[in-house]
Amino acid sequence: MDFTTILGLIIGITVVTLAIMTGSDLHIFVNLPSILIVIGGTMAATLIKFPMVSVLIAFTVGIRAAFINEADNPRELIDLAIKLTKQARKSGLAKLEKLRIANSFFKKGIQLCADGRDIDFIRKMLTKEMDLAIQRQEVGAKVFMAIGDSAPAFGMFGTLVGLIQMLSQMSDPSSIGAAMAVALLTTLYGVLIAHLVALPIAEKLMAKIEQERDNRLLIMESVAQIHEKQNPTILVEILEAYLPEKQRHRQQEQEARSGAPSRRATDLSK
Repeated sequence: MDFTTILGLIIGITVVTLAIMTGSDLHIFVNLPSILIVIGGTMAATLIKFPMVSVLIAFTVGIRAAFINEADNPRELIDLAIKLTKQARKSGLAKLEKLRIANSFFKKGIQLCADGRDIDFIRKMLTKEMDLAIQRQEVGAKVFMAIGDSAPAFGMFGTLVGLIQMLSQMSDPSSIGAAMAVALLTTLYGVLIAHLVALPIAEKLMAKIEQERDNRLLIMESVAQIHEKQNPTILVEILEAYLPEKQRHRQQEQEARSGAPSRRATDLSK
C-alpha cells in the first residue's frame, strides 16, 4: 500500500472538515445541485475529450497507482540480473527459460535470449513494449489532469448559475445571503476535487511512470548484458549507472568489508 496517499487524503479531509466545523455547521456546505453541476459537468467534459475505454482504464490505473506501490526495486533488479548472468555463463542462455522471474517484462527479455534471438531484435521488441506500456499509463495521467482542469471551471459555472438565480430574486433581500452561499459552494467543490484528488493523482501517476520507465531501461540493459554473458563484476558497474549516486558502489563496499580487493583497485595496482 502507498500510505502517503492515504495519509494525504486523511489530513486534507480532516483539515477541511475542521475548518468548516469551527465556524459553522457542516450541513450548510452540502448542496446536491452544486455537487451535480461540478461532478456531472466534469465527467461530461472528460468523456468529450477522451474515449470511454481510456477513461475507464485511467480510473483503474489511477486508483492503483495512487494507493498501491507496484514498481520493482532497482537494487533487486540488479541482484536478479547478477544471478541470471552467472547462470548464463555457467549453463548457457537456453537454461534461463526454466527460471521463475516475477517481472513479466524481464521474463520476456530472458525468454527472447533463451530463444536465440539476436540482441538488436531483443532491444527492438522490448523498446516497443516499453513505449506502448508507458503510453497507456500516460493516458491515465492525462485523464486525471483533464479532470483537475475541468472541475474548477464547472465550479465557477455553478457559481454563475447561482448568482443569476439570486439576482433574479432581488425582490426578497432576506434570501440573498443564503443564495450567495449556495452559489459559492460549487466553486468550493470544484477546487477540492481538482486540488485534493485529481491533480495529485495525475502528478503521482507521472512520477510512477518515470520510475517505471527507468526500471524498464534498467531491465533492457540487464537483458543485453546477460545475452553477452557479461562478467558479473562489470555488470554491476554498468547497471549501477541507472541508480542514484547514493545507492551505487554497494559491490565495492561489500568487498571492502570482506577484505577482498575490488576490481577497480586491482586495475589501479596494475
